[in-house]
Amino acid sequence: MTAKRLLPTLLPWTLLVLVGLLAAWLRYGFIEPPAIGNMCEDNNAPGWCGIRQVLVLGFNNYSYGIAALVVTLIALPSKKLAIAWLAAALGLFAVIMYCYYAGAVALLIGCLRLVRVQANRMASPVDEHRQRNGQVQAQP
Repeated sequence: MTAKRLLPTLLPWTLLVLVGLLAAWLRYGFIEPPAIGNMCEDNNAPGWCGIRQVLVLGFNNYSYGIAALVVTLIALPSKKLAIAWLAAALGLFAVIMYCYYAGAVALLIGCLRLVRVQANRMASPVDEHRQRNGQVQAQP
């Protein structure tokens, strides 16, 4: 694989890892620490406690899992790389944010669709030395 094809192939997977790291930080560094929870329960809580509350409501209502499944259903017939990546990213986010079952299904199907879309975009090595009539051409 040439460097020209390597970057577009690895970019979605690298971004998927970054989404996982961000979700892990949100869960373990922003939602779960008791000190932050106690700080947000006070009457004079900081303004970012609203964001934390929205994140907590999202996994309490299973919203992340439902959103991941909806995008996954859209990604199944689609041939767009961005939609397949979004399904995988939302699935990973949902798994990390306590929506295990729906997130795992969305992550699996999203990754499989991402691999399929990337494979369809690459030229098959068999096609490089074939003539249009199906005859194999000898290489010089």
